[in-house]
Amino acid sequence: MGIFGGTFDPIHLGHLRAAEETRESFGLDAVLFVPSANPPHRDPHGVSAAEHRLEMVRRALHGNPAFRPSDLECRREGTSYSVETLRLLRMQQGPHAEFYFLLGQDAFAEIRTWRLYEELFQLSHWVVLERRGSRAWGRRAIPGPVRGLFRYDRSRAGYAHPSGHLVYFRRFRCLDISGTRIRDLVRRGRSIRYLVPSEVEEYIWRNGLYCGTKGEVR
Repeated sequence: MGIFGGTFDPIHLGHLRAAEETRESFGLDAVLFVPSANPPHRDPHGVSAAEHRLEMVRRALHGNPAFRPSDLECRREGTSYSVETLRLLRMQQGPHAEFYFLLGQDAFAEIRTWRLYEELFQLSHWVVLERRGSRAWGRRAIPGPVRGLFRYDRSRAGYAHPSGHLVYFRRFRCLDISGTRIRDLVRRGRSIRYLVPSEVEEYIWRNGLYCGTKGEVR
């Protein structure tokens, strides 16, 4: 199972394409999208309400049985830590479940600042998606304090941790889209068509997200 965590503010076609290529590449039966209710690395005043972000994820995934929305972090009080999410999923799915945690290269570059980040590599495989313009790639991107634990596994084209989990670095044909760019376009009253699913576009304008006022679908 793939696990795609993030703020999804909003979820966009780049997220969906990255998840689809990961699912296909690794033969995953499903990808779970987990909006972070209270992301520890974001200003809480600069993030849309969790219920809006979860609803946009639900709308974006509708019609794809392999993509599943999760309210796990939205139901949990306090800061949303990935290590707690993975622990809970491990308890629910059992010790033999195979997890692949998807994240962008920019987020992985900051993983050393995540809560109990050393434990994360014991709970899941990691699929790091290339972000255009990033310099750190491959072994250089693995945090220094734990880098020595990893050995390159040529047969699986990933860096193996003593737990048996791997860190994979993948260059997929993801669209160069960012939530920051989308929010800026909405604030300026510009079109976001073909950047987000139409259901998400309609929801954003109808609820006045990112601009403070309700608007018509553009």
